Amino acid sequence: MPIDPDRAEEVYLDYNATTPLRHEALEAMLDALRSVGNASSVHAAGRDAASRVELARQQLARLLNCAPGELIFTSGATEANNLALRAGYSSGGILVTTAVEHPAILETARAITVDGPGTLVELPVDRDGAVELAPLEAACRQGKVAVVSAMLANNETGVLTDLEPIIKLAHEAGALVHTDGTQYVGRLPVDLSELDVDLVSLSAHKFGGPQGVGALFVRRGASVPHRPLLIGGGQERGWRAGTLNVPGIAGLGAAAEAARIHLHNESTRVTALRGVLEEGLTSRLPDCHINGVRSPRLPGVTSVTLPGLPADALLAAMPEIAASDGSACASGAPTPSHVLLAMGLSRPDADSTLRFSLGYATTERDVERAIEATVRAVGEVRTAMAATSEPASSP
Repeated sequence: MPIDPDRAEEVYLDYNATTPLRHEALEAMLDALRSVGNASSVHAAGRDAASRVELARQQLARLLNCAPGELIFTSGATEANNLALRAGYSSGGILVTTAVEHPAILETARAITVDGPGTLVELPVDRDGAVELAPLEAACRQGKVAVVSAMLANNETGVLTDLEPIIKLAHEAGALVHTDGTQYVGRLPVDLSELDVDLVSLSAHKFGGPQGVGALFVRRGASVPHRPLLIGGGQERGWRAGTLNVPGIAGLGAAAEAARIHLHNESTRVTALRGVLEEGLTSRLPDCHINGVRSPRLPGVTSVTLPGLPADALLAAMPEIAASDGSACASGAPTPSHVLLAMGLSRPDADSTLRFSLGYATTERDVERAIEATVRAVGEVRTAMAATSEPASSP
C-alpha cells in the first residue's frame, strides 16, 4: 500500500515496524483535532474530550474482551512495558523473562535488576523459537519470583509463545504474569477473560492506529503494586500523570474497533499471502530458509535467511521494497539480532536475514513484486560480491 504520494511505487512490507494508518483512525483523529478541551476539565469542552477517551477505552476493551476500567492509556508499548515491569518488580525478588523479548523488556529488566545478581532469569528458546521452561521451573523452586514477562508474539520472527504453561508455573509460585502483546493485538484474537495474565502491553501503531499512543491492561483484582512512572496530575486513576492525548487515543480506539470487525478476514487473507511469499522465495532461492517455520506464527511475518548475502546489501538492491533486516526499534545496532542468535543462528546467518511483515492492506501484487525484487537483489548482490573477490588481473 503506498504510504507516500512521492513514492507511489514502493511496496510496504514492514508492518511489524509500523502499520499504515487505518482510515477509521484518521477520521477519528481529525474529528478530535477539530475540537478543543482537556479531558480532565469539567466544562462542556472537557467533557467532550473525556467522552472521546472513554469511547476509545470501550473500543479497545471490546477488542481484548476485558473491562474498560482495566485499561490505562500510555505513550506506547515501551512505556507500558516499563510501567508493568517496574510495578511488578517493585518489591524485589526474581524477574523472569525470555531471551527473545523486545529491547523495551530486556533492557528494562536488566536495569531494574542490576543491583541484584541472580535476580534476572532469561529463558532460552530452541531452534524454532519456542521458550524452554526448565529455568522457569528452577526459578520457581529457588525462591520468590515477583513477575514473569513473556511476549505473545515475537517481533522479528512472528513466533507465538505458548503462554499457558508459563502462566500456570508463575501463578503457582505467586508471581505476576505480564505479556508484551504489541505484535499480536489486532492481528489474532485476544480474549483476556480466558488468558489469565495480569498485565498486557500494546501499541496502537501496530494495528492501524497512530504512533505515540498505547495502553497497559491491569487485571482488576490482581496484586499489582501502584507504581506510576509519571506523577503530577493523577490522570488514568493515578497510574499515569499527564494531559491525555485525546486525538491519539481516539485514533487508537477507532483502529481497535476496525481491527476487531475485520480480524478474521484479515488474518486469513494475510496468512495466505505469507504462504505465497514463502513459497515464491523458497522455490526460487533454494539456499534460503525460513526462521521459526515449524512453530505457530503471526499471520504476516516471514523471517528469511539468505546465507552469505548481507541483509543491508539486499535491501539496498531493492529500494522499492520496504522491508527490514531486523527489528526497526533496534536498527543501527552494531550487533546482529539477539533473537536470531538465541535461536541458534550463526552471526553471519543472522546478518543475512530479512524480515517481511505483511498486514491488512497488503495485496497479492505486493507479494509478487517482493518475490521478484528479492530474487533480482540476490542475483545482483552475488554478482557484486563475486566481482570484488576476484583477484586483480596482472598488468
